[in-house]
Amino acid sequence: MITLLSILLLGFFLGMRHATDSDHVIAVTAIVSRQRSVGSAALTGIFWGIGHSLTLLVVGGAIIFFGIVIPERLGLSLEFCVALMLVLLGALNLRVAMRSLRVDPVLAAEAHEHAHRHGDYVHTHAHGHELGNHGHSEDSVPPARLDRIFGRLKWYGAIRPIVIGIVHGLAGSAAVALLVLPIIQRPTWALGYLIVFGLGTVTGMMLMTATIAVPIAYTARFNFLNRHFGTAAGVLSLGFGLFLAYQIGFVDRLFTH
Repeated sequence: MITLLSILLLGFFLGMRHATDSDHVIAVTAIVSRQRSVGSAALTGIFWGIGHSLTLLVVGGAIIFFGIVIPERLGLSLEFCVALMLVLLGALNLRVAMRSLRVDPVLAAEAHEHAHRHGDYVHTHAHGHELGNHGHSEDSVPPARLDRIFGRLKWYGAIRPIVIGIVHGLAGSAAVALLVLPIIQRPTWALGYLIVFGLGTVTGMMLMTATIAVPIAYTARFNFLNRHFGTAAGVLSLGFGLFLAYQIGFVDRLFTH
């Protein structure tokens, strides 16, 4: 029983440590940088961890019960998908940041920048108090467009972090969990280890996203600082994604084999 408890504790703390991997931190920072609530940021971390853990359970279960071996080239390809996803997240953040910097020169004298919300969506742009100076209709903000497409799906707001977590779970960065499996002799213990590893990852990501969101929520009243949190997160995600793509594609020889 002590051996099983040791395995479970190891899985939990390795899962929490795994949540702090650089590609994970940068990916969730790019998402959380546009949120204004610590609670919603923590929920994003939970959904990311759930997606990651589901993939890990499927892949780990196949290894445990069917002895499947993942080819090295396939693993590199999945890692490359993570790099592309980081580039996409960074580009989307920078696109939002660039839009916030475009101010109509005709309205510049009477308009000012401030944060305001559309339902549960908060953003910043030039805004005047004369008729027509708002800059866009209520139906043109991103959540309104998404509502029209996915509004009938109850949990569609959680889809993005879950999908990102699934992609990260497919990548080889989760090998820290899978490498321990051959040491565990009993399949049920190995499966329990993966479940606890997943719980540790969910817990670690929840704490990390909440921590990242604290300064963002605090500076929500300071429009200049808050806007540039998203810009910095976008630049970081884009730059690291390009670096990771080069590293996997050419240094690790995904494209040069």
